[in-house]
Amino acid sequence: MELANLQYELSDSIATVTVNRPKALNALNRATLDELESVIAQAAADDSVRVLIFTGAGEKAFVAGADIKELSALSPLEAARHAAMGQAIFGRLEAMGKPSIAAINGFALGGGLELAMACTLRIAADTARMGLPEITLGLIPGFAGTQRLPRLIGQGRALQLVLTGEMIKADRAEAMGLVNEVVDAASLMDRARELAGKLTGFSAATLGLAEATVREGAEMAFDQACALEAARFGVAFATNDAAEGMGAFMEKRKAEFKGL
Repeated sequence: MELANLQYELSDSIATVTVNRPKALNALNRATLDELESVIAQAAADDSVRVLIFTGAGEKAFVAGADIKELSALSPLEAARHAAMGQAIFGRLEAMGKPSIAAINGFALGGGLELAMACTLRIAADTARMGLPEITLGLIPGFAGTQRLPRLIGQGRALQLVLTGEMIKADRAEAMGLVNEVVDAASLMDRARELAGKLTGFSAATLGLAEATVREGAEMAFDQACALEAARFGVAFATNDAAEGMGAFMEKRKAEFKGL
């Protein structure tokens, strides 16, 4: 795959996707979104990929939002279609069945924060800054930011960020539950790879089951979500990895999961 706006590296079952437009603070123009769509589809279909890491080139930005010049040329109908396209791409990332980690190395604004929120986990450098500043442009978030943010941090806090366009520091984002962890900027990628490596040691089948159950259950009534969990618990038992995991525990050895 030829990529002009992304870098894609696969090592030890970990695919690292770097948005590589540092002069534009890694802004998401249409060409970059198209490449993200292709990369996500490729990683989803590649059995050698177990975990994905998303980050931005350079030290300033993860992804500092959309390409405003490109956006400003859209008609209202084109804008709605553009938002639906971005939502679909990020939705496929969220639902791909493989864990993803956003390594937020700088500004994660607008579409950049929306990309990070579509990932399974988020680790931020202590120098990172996050926000949904669309309101300052007379717009609202369009890539599901108004929907994922309240699900992560609650409606009240989400409304404050959406309505004020406020940019917050990494430590505040961690306190809100927007990011899972904050680390020294120099350690960010090492920590992301360490966490990704830990995930590759578990069953790919049950990792996918667990993530899907958490996400789907959050949208259900509690009793329905518990029923879903019980059913998926049974599905996990049907895998070879469950037998391997329990057998290894009883035999006091390390489990060797095959993802089946």
